[in-house]
Amino acid sequence: MLNFFLRRFAFMLLTLLFTSLIIFTITNLLPGRVARVLLGREASEEALVALEHRLGLDQPAPVRYVNWLTGFARGDWGQLFQQQGREVRPLVMERLTKSLWLAGLALLFSVPLAILLGVVAGLQANKPIDGIISVTSLAVTGLPEFVTGVVLINVIAIQWKLFNLPSSSSISPRATFVQALPSLILPAVTATLVLLAYIVRLTRAGVIEVLKKPYVRTAVLKGLSWREVVFGHILRNALLPTITVVAISFGWLISGLVVIENVFNYPGLGRLMLDAVDSRDLPLMQAISMVTVAIYVFANFVADMLYAYVNPRIRLE
Repeated sequence: MLNFFLRRFAFMLLTLLFTSLIIFTITNLLPGRVARVLLGREASEEALVALEHRLGLDQPAPVRYVNWLTGFARGDWGQLFQQQGREVRPLVMERLTKSLWLAGLALLFSVPLAILLGVVAGLQANKPIDGIISVTSLAVTGLPEFVTGVVLINVIAIQWKLFNLPSSSSISPRATFVQALPSLILPAVTATLVLLAYIVRLTRAGVIEVLKKPYVRTAVLKGLSWREVVFGHILRNALLPTITVVAISFGWLISGLVVIENVFNYPGLGRLMLDAVDSRDLPLMQAISMVTVAIYVFANFVADMLYAYVNPRIRLE
């Protein structure tokens, strides 16, 4: 198990290093001159050159990459281009906290519900209840996030007045999770509907496959109750692929909530990324990208460890 852990950990670090190079390259290849965006069209060439020198943009690309990567590893993520003197790291961590709240609540809604529906559909495969669950979950997931979000806003928030609409002004930087919870419900429900069908289908397929295994028939013939068979034999093996999917979904939620955060005007990391791209704030773009990639890679690492713990054949191979 230790060797498996070390191999996966080294692979994670290598992935982060390679990704950091891609992020730096892409952000520096964006069209337009950063100094021109910051100073405006009327700025003189002397002012542009002076600003680029002050920001370190006139240095060779390899030097800037090494300085940025070593600074990021130390926790020095630079300063905002648009607001000189304001550090990038506190702003990113503040927005990351909000995104973690939303992602965690969405998983809390989606995972138990999807597993329950998937198990029921698998145990009742090719029966009416299976068809209802499969068709409904696919239909709901097939709707774009902005459509689902707008419907929830109009019906639940405006007409029924059940939950608050989140916004950058309604959730203060010092708000606790409990204080922000009323504003988190609608975005979390929207994200839940996006994730639902995939986890349902995967769980259903796992249950159907496990039901065909000899040890399940043996457990039934031994006289075990159906509840003991389901919880003691079927779920333990059928939910193995779901572990990986849940981890990947968590990583996706952190970086993929851009549409939902914009529909609900939610002050998360995805919305901050759009603002950074719009203002060509390179340090902010790079920091957000690295944080989201690190979370995604770490989530996959945790999934690999859990999968190997539950299924020893994985680490032996």
